[in-house]
Amino acid sequence: MDRATNHPIPREESPLEIASLLRDFAFSKYESACYLALVARHPSNGSQLSKRSGIARSRIYDVLRGLLRKGIVFEIEKGTYVPLPFAELKQRFRRQFESNLELLEKQLADITQEVEYEYLITLRGRETALAKAAEIIAAARRELYLRLFPSTWQHLGGAIRAAADRGVGVRLIAMGRLPHTFDIQVDHPEVAGLYNKLGGETLDIISDRAEALVGMFEAERPDRSTVIWTRNRWFVTANRDSLRHDFYHYFLDKLHEQGQALSDHDRTIYERIKSDD
Repeated sequence: MDRATNHPIPREESPLEIASLLRDFAFSKYESACYLALVARHPSNGSQLSKRSGIARSRIYDVLRGLLRKGIVFEIEKGTYVPLPFAELKQRFRRQFESNLELLEKQLADITQEVEYEYLITLRGRETALAKAAEIIAAARRELYLRLFPSTWQHLGGAIRAAADRGVGVRLIAMGRLPHTFDIQVDHPEVAGLYNKLGGETLDIISDRAEALVGMFEAERPDRSTVIWTRNRWFVTANRDSLRHDFYHYFLDKLHEQGQALSDHDRTIYERIKSDD
């Protein structure tokens, strides 16, 4: 706190960080510096602002005139200025952003080409794919079919549980040791050797019968691996059916390979997957 003025003294790095953010909202470099200097200490005159902002006196008044026109700075008496309070500036930014977004949405809707298909988009790298997976799971409203290895579960498990909590029906095929979390969940019957057989970890997420994220994180180069994201109806349907068939694989393995009877819970899962057709 500056005892002489009772104004807080910001951290040295703060003005640079904030100035960079302000430039994202159409402030020039000089406008950002001037506004921040005025917010930190006001009322102020041009000479004082020049010293605190680092803007030459020959330039500071041009900057102030620009901010006056924008209604971001006010002259309360001849040559003395105060800033628009940041709370008001924030509301102005928000209204402007929402208005521009609505306008952009309308204009894009008017010019967007109508197509009968969706593209298959290639995402590169594990982190990019996991970020997209989290987005898809967060947006799911009715159903999620998932086939996941444990390391992927560690990244997405919380988001999947949150989806289930809001009523999304989760159907999970575990490709390794995972906590038994959902009513419709089974272990892939060949999980022991799948990683070596495949050469990495597969990622399969089908959301609301409308969106798919499918691919594999290669063992030797996970950050260069490719994953497909799409809303293509045929691709989504085919990959959703692939996951449904893995549930049937689980039942057949239990009956014919292990010679075990299906439990009541297995039968419940079977009926649920069958009814998902």
